[in-house]
Amino acid sequence: MEPLMVAVVVLWAIVIALLIVVFALARQVGILFERVAPMGALMTDAGPKIGEASPRFDLMTLDGKPQTVGGASGKNTLVFFLSTTCPVCKKLLPVLKSMRSAEGRTLDIVLASDGEHAVHRAFHKAAGLDDFPYVLSSDLGMTYRINRLPFAVVLDQQGIVRGKGLVNSREQLESLMNARDLGQPSIQNWIATETAGRAIN
Repeated sequence: MEPLMVAVVVLWAIVIALLIVVFALARQVGILFERVAPMGALMTDAGPKIGEASPRFDLMTLDGKPQTVGGASGKNTLVFFLSTTCPVCKKLLPVLKSMRSAEGRTLDIVLASDGEHAVHRAFHKAAGLDDFPYVLSSDLGMTYRINRLPFAVVLDQQGIVRGKGLVNSREQLESLMNARDLGQPSIQNWIATETAGRAIN
């Protein structure tokens, strides 16, 4: 009986040690998640600032339909600046289609670029973007000081800029919408605010 009792005691000691290790690991994972926060869209200070009204642009789509960017409208607007030769832009097109399906009743998505009409028309058709208004306007890009792509701008129903930044992934694109929902200029700003609040408490 003595060897059996010793074995049971050893097993219990191992189980308790494992529980302590798992608890310590869980704690370290939590600390790691706080330190490695999700990266939102890369914001720039150029162009209209967060909280300012966007200039109004009355444009024509590739299909010859009128399209307004800025000013009051019935929906929020996501303006996605892209290029026909930008591989990251092409990678994000399925994300835009998914967002349009999920938020189409409250969000308009406008694709924007500049260049030759025929090139963009062919790209528009080949990429299956017929459901998206697609405008060509160098003035629009210059107003927002677009120097790298893909770039996205979120406007609310009053045409106020609620988010903007360079977006290289689905997470960064969605971070603009999340920041708008949280009433923050960016996810980074929200994280900094939350962290400061915890430090005070």
